Amino acid sequence: MRTLVTGATGFVGRHLVAHLAAVGDEVAISEAEITEPDALEADFDGSRPDAVYHLAAQADVQASFTDPAATLRVNVEGTFNVLAAARRAGAGRVVVISSADVYGKVGPECLPVDESCAMLPVTPYGASKAAAEMVCLQAGLGRGLDVIRARAFNHLGPGQSDRFVAAALASRVAANERNGSQVVRVGNLLAKRDFTDVRDVVRAYRLLAVNGESGEAYNVCSGAARAISELAEALIARARHPMRLEADGELLRPVDVAEVSGDPSKLHDATGWRPEVPLEQTLDDLLDFWRCRTADLSDTPGGSATAESELPSWGDSQ
Repeated sequence: MRTLVTGATGFVGRHLVAHLAAVGDEVAISEAEITEPDALEADFDGSRPDAVYHLAAQADVQASFTDPAATLRVNVEGTFNVLAAARRAGAGRVVVISSADVYGKVGPECLPVDESCAMLPVTPYGASKAAAEMVCLQAGLGRGLDVIRARAFNHLGPGQSDRFVAAALASRVAANERNGSQVVRVGNLLAKRDFTDVRDVVRAYRLLAVNGESGEAYNVCSGAARAISELAEALIARARHPMRLEADGELLRPVDVAEVSGDPSKLHDATGWRPEVPLEQTLDDLLDFWRCRTADLSDTPGGSATAESELPSWGDSQ
């Protein structure tokens, strides 16, 4: 199968490209900015894909509060451009990666949330993804394009940016191992999220491209919520010297949903997918990645292991 991937150089994109190649697909990468339709169309015309995976996005929830207009432009206008290019290139199917953030605040009586739940986003990022989904529906209903929406819940694994919560924790543990600090600064540990290994997530995307039903949305999730505190404790338990968690109010997000968990039944029924990578392996691989990255920074001339005062923000839990 000929495939084209937007956002291929990102965290999930790299894992997806590797998975597609491993199963024998012919993979092309769009390097065009998705807000530049002419360049985007040239990439699509050159590859003539059977399937498109649209991952390129502004995915930083915190940044969406700082510049919501830019988030809307990239995620909504960019999705429109990708769908238009796919249609003109005769693509057979487009898998658009959406987000669990479209659901927003869901009452505990509705958890785990399924795809029939209303979209009530509380973040600019979630609103941009909900709007992008409307663009997908219009492309299908109005233009006849075969589009599937994959609503990704929290995913993590090696290679993830420290803008996201699990990687932020792992990066701080790794930095502390090199500089001797015992304090790991944390934000809201009470929030609960539905975590899935990125390698399982990309398997789901490919299965949806093959077996999903056109026009439908599918949750990509484990079905179980875990407190951020569980991840934090598990990571410091893996540290090479004793560490402790310390709350930092500056790391709290402007809006934080208390609990997010999804129902993956629809995905399972359509494709047979189930998560396979245990969380323990995911955390081991994530921490090892950040140990290597921290060591590389230290060994770079003029570089140093990230000091506690220089650490990035708490990170989004997406």
